[in-house]
Parts: sequence; C-alpha cells; structure tokens
Amino acid sequence: MLVDVSEVIVMARVQLALNVSDVDAAVEFYSKLFGVAPAKRRAGYANFAVDVPPLKLVLIENPDVRGSGVAGALNHLGVEVETTEEVTAATARLAGAGLETAVEENTACCYAVQDKAWVDDPDGAPWEVYTVLSDVVDGSVPTLRTVQPGSGPGAGPGAACACGPGVDCGPTADTTDTTDTTGVDLEPAPAGAR
Repeated sequence: MLVDVSEVIVMARVQLALNVSDVDAAVEFYSKLFGVAPAKRRAGYANFAVDVPPLKLVLIENPDVRGSGVAGALNHLGVEVETTEEVTAATARLAGAGLETAVEENTACCYAVQDKAWVDDPDGAPWEVYTVLSDVVDGSVPTLRTVQPGSGPGAGPGAACACGPGVDCGPTADTTDTTDTTGVDLEPAPAGAR
C-alpha cells in the first residue's frame, strides 16, 4: 500500500552519507560539484545543504571502511524533515506498512542532537528519517556514523551504523537549555545545517 506523503512532509530532502578516505579532498571536490560550501565542518566530518538538487550530503572520513574505488562508499541514507512530528508520522507510516522501525529521540550523532527513526532495506542498507534539534558546538561527539560489515538483514534497523539504536554515540541533550547534563554546549541548528 502506497501512502501519499505530500500531506505529511512539509520540507524534506534526501540525505546521502558517504565514507571518504580524505575529508579535505572530498570537501574540495563536492564544493566544486554542487557549487556550495559545507554547511557544517568538523574534524573528519562535513555536511552540505544543497538546494539544487535538494540534498543533504554528509562526508565522514573513514578510510578503513572506504577502501579504494566505490567499495565501502555508502555510509547510510536518510530523509531530513523539519519537525519531530514529521519523524513520528513517518515512523507510524513505515510501521503501518509492515517495516521494522527503531526510534531514537534526543540523541547526539554527527555533531547534532536529533530525533530519528531507522529502517533497513532488504539488503541491510540503513535509512533514517530525522530532524535536527540542535547543534553540538564543542565537537565532543566521540563517534561518527560508520557502517559495520556483516550487519545486514535481521540485525535490526540502523544496526549497520555505529550511531544506530543501542550504540553510545555521544551525549544526549536537553534541547531546552544551552548546556546539557554532560556539559556539552549546544546551539540551535542553523537553517542551512539542518
């Protein structure tokens, strides 16, 4: 059963997260390819908010997984939405369609605090529907998302990612304050970096 999501998702763009062997070289290449600078840049990490085509491109320096050529390029995929309500609606829609989902709320990952729902495709490729609640500004998120080989079907949604459900990927955060209980400084996510 297909559902018309145009009523549910106000603003959405596809997210493509790639493992790269050299984030500086990748940033230079993708800046030229899409004609935009990164919206967020941290050590070993960058993300681009591309307007045309609507794309959130995330680069994660992970040379051990990437290898050479295209092997190991895919880290994870996603759909970025504006609100937690849209994540909740997507979770209900996906579960209603018979897909196993895993939900993470107020979780720190990829230098941001997010609400998200995970599903895996039939071959185990992890997809997330997520919204960014705030930025983690002090750079203390210890782990970026990294695909773990051999964690395909049956391992549970998002299990192929180091930041998937059940994996400690940094501090959780109280988004109503500028400092969470672990002392991580937070700020609202800028419009282009969501």
